[in-house]
Amino acid sequence: MTGNADPRHAGEGTTSRARLDRGRGALGPALELVHTGRAPTRAVLTAELGVTRATAGAVAAELEALGLIRVDARPGAAAGSQGRPSHRLALADEGPVALAAQVHADGFRAALVGLGGRIVATTPSCEAVDADPAKVLGAAVDAGAELLRRTGRRCVGAGLAVPSAVTEPEGRALNPLHLAWPAGAPVREVFAERVRAAGVSGPAFAANDVNLAALAEHRHGAGRGARDLLCVATGHRGVGGALVLDGRLHTGSSGLALEVGHLTVNPEGRPCHCGSRGCLDVEADPLALLTAAGRDPGPEGSLLQQANELIREEYADPAVRTAAEALIDRLGLGLAGLVNILNPDRIILGGLHRTLLDADSERLHAVVADRGLWGRSGGVPILACSLDHNSLVGAAELAWQPVLDDPLRALAAGTGDTGAAEGR
Repeated sequence: MTGNADPRHAGEGTTSRARLDRGRGALGPALELVHTGRAPTRAVLTAELGVTRATAGAVAAELEALGLIRVDARPGAAAGSQGRPSHRLALADEGPVALAAQVHADGFRAALVGLGGRIVATTPSCEAVDADPAKVLGAAVDAGAELLRRTGRRCVGAGLAVPSAVTEPEGRALNPLHLAWPAGAPVREVFAERVRAAGVSGPAFAANDVNLAALAEHRHGAGRGARDLLCVATGHRGVGGALVLDGRLHTGSSGLALEVGHLTVNPEGRPCHCGSRGCLDVEADPLALLTAAGRDPGPEGSLLQQANELIREEYADPAVRTAAEALIDRLGLGLAGLVNILNPDRIILGGLHRTLLDADSERLHAVVADRGLWGRSGGVPILACSLDHNSLVGAAELAWQPVLDDPLRALAAGTGDTGAAEGR
């Protein structure tokens, strides 16, 4: 029988469209819930969004149609569970990616990062950083564009992590102290130009590397579930910090907040690049450890790699242990001051600081407690960052943010204007 619609299904298409129309504003929040692992099933998605089961189903189906997630309609029930199991939600294996690039004192790297903070492909680290930002950023973008060509993946945009405070809204690297770049280099503008020249679609963003590490860890790593998250980390040189409040990066009035590297922790200490003396930046970074241990930096590997290996492999050496303990004490002094001011509910440490925490967590916790106003009774958890290449993952989060805000609009646009990091 043809030409006549089954009366039992009359109006179902209209009803489904109406459900999707009601849930369209929930597409972004729904995608973010799956992206951050907080909605593994449709039942959880329904509860988190506060919508009906039918609307949640329509939203999940639309996200699947956009190639962003997968809906498993026939999941196996967990052992001992009762009732009908909910559809499971997962990120699409072959979905779009963001191009991420990171520049640091010892080189640069590019990667493709999918939803969920999954690194799909990465280039080897390049160990040369030109004094001309345009050359470095051009090389990083070209390397990322080659990854896109090889994988054939759709690109939603690009993000850049740099070891400098980045002003908002201008996108200038205010103090790239450990690079030979001029202060105030227009990194976002240059990066966006190179992205367009390489034929990469989507908007381009740039931000400080530790800010981006904190954002990535909050969404996908050791910072998940924290409300007020403090991140402190060494880069290949220097020390940076970041604060995530209620899921958003706190960047201050112009993008320059949390320059924790320039807290004074040793008034009689080493001269700092900023003109002061005894800053955390020069008292608790990889070069400080190597110097304190009486080791000359070698030509093989970055300073960060050499410092990490020294602690992991030679901590029994009295000179190495003494140097590490001095850095732990100075780091603890800085963290205690930050805890007194910011009252975070969790601290995460990256780079060399993660290695110092692993080497003697008891000492670090004791220093922070002894210097903190609340002592051990108000002790804050101190954890190691858990993501590999978290600054790269965070750079990708910048490019993913427009998709998380409005998937239909972002994916329909294909290209867009460059913009400032929102860090949502």
